[in-house]
Amino acid sequence: MARKDLLDLASLEREEIDLLLDQAVPFKELFTRSVKKVPALKGKSVLMLFYEPSTRTHSSFEVAAKRMSADVTNFDVAHSSVVKGESIRETVETLQAMRTDYIVVRHGSSGLPGMIANQTKASVINAGDGAHAHPTQGLLDAFTLKEVFPEPAGKKVLIVGDILHSRVARSTTKVLRALGVEVAHLGPGSLVPKTGADGVTRFTDYDEAMKWKPDVVYLLRVQMERQDVQFFPSLREYHKVYGVTCERLKRLEDEGIYLMHPGPVNRGVELCDEALDYEKSLINTQVENGIAVRMAVLYWLKPVTG
Repeated sequence: MARKDLLDLASLEREEIDLLLDQAVPFKELFTRSVKKVPALKGKSVLMLFYEPSTRTHSSFEVAAKRMSADVTNFDVAHSSVVKGESIRETVETLQAMRTDYIVVRHGSSGLPGMIANQTKASVINAGDGAHAHPTQGLLDAFTLKEVFPEPAGKKVLIVGDILHSRVARSTTKVLRALGVEVAHLGPGSLVPKTGADGVTRFTDYDEAMKWKPDVVYLLRVQMERQDVQFFPSLREYHKVYGVTCERLKRLEDEGIYLMHPGPVNRGVELCDEALDYEKSLINTQVENGIAVRMAVLYWLKPVTG
């Protein structure tokens, strides 16, 4: 059942999703031990190829690889021949010559990790490509939800924010629906596609969305860097209309609704400061689970030998 690459979640069978989530459990249990390393990838090499900045995803993959005893190399794009005009193909050929086993790729262009996967024997993991996919984020979100709701089918998750530009929304929606979770999208009309995924309810009004009775409110980071034009009047206005204000936080508390966010949080935009201390916030748990899930992915993938 193992694959060479993980490029998206749409291509995974339900059995593969279940396997990855199950495999993440013992890796998370490892965190409670005094010695947090296993020799699962001893002698293997993991290359971090990040064309976009990302503290959380980058550090999570790096910690995951090191806890499995792999050798980790960070490819410094800013100081590489890429800035001199070297093509992606030339870069991949160079990396192939280094005999690396795994390449973790993050890039602003959708589909580029797949192109790299076709050119190398190494296992390629998509760590986010354009507005296309972020498969390990979707998996860690599903893993986090299953810890709270071991039988997640029938639960409701409301994803709030910039759905149009969000690879997280696409991947998390995909994996949650595969688990039988009901998903709805909420955001400004300009940022919630009118023709979204089949079976996904679309809201543009916060109060109407809350009448849907979600079990989890999942807030997306407002990605100003991905927007060619301003889709709403101001960040202050966005917070007032779609963010978890102090007033809305009280409603979440009263109704026992869990809170999720992929990070990093824009304080005062998606969340008020008080929300970061909310008892049913799963944000820090998502960070911890990201390491366990990425360990499971690395363990599952099989590079081409020879």
